[in-house]
Amino acid sequence: MSYAGDLNVNEAWQLLAAEKGAQLIDVRTVPEWSFVGRPDLGNLGKAPILLSWQAYPQMAVDADFVAKLTEKLAAGDKDTPLLFLCRSGARSKAAALAVTAAGYTQCYNIAGGFEGDRDAAGHRSSVGGWRFAGLPWTQD
Repeated sequence: MSYAGDLNVNEAWQLLAAEKGAQLIDVRTVPEWSFVGRPDLGNLGKAPILLSWQAYPQMAVDADFVAKLTEKLAAGDKDTPLLFLCRSGARSKAAALAVTAAGYTQCYNIAGGFEGDRDAAGHRSSVGGWRFAGLPWTQD
C-alpha cells in the first residue's frame, strides 16, 4: 500500500492551514530539532508532533514509531491528514508508508523536508525545503 503522496512545503502549509485536524509530524532527531530548528505552527494555532523515526545516534528505525504516534493523535481518526517532515524527504516518506500500512488513509510526505536538497557547494537550506521557503520556524 502506498502513501497519499508528496507535497511541497507550500502545499503542506496550505493543507495545515485549511484542515483543522491536519497534523505535522516532524520525524527528525532531537539534535536536529535543537540545533537546526523546527517548524513553528503557532500562527495556525497548532504545534508539530516531534517523534523521531530513527533513534540518534545509532539511527535505527524505532519499531514502536506507529504505536507512539497513535498515542499522540487526537481521537485516533485514521482519516486525519498527517504530514510527515524530515531533513530532505527520505525518512518522512518511510514514516508515511509505515503509518499508511497501519491503516491511516491521508499520510503525506513533505518533499524537500525542512532543509531541502544540497546546493552545488554541498550545503542545505539554500535549495528548497521549509526554511528556504520562508515558512515559520524556531530554534532553541
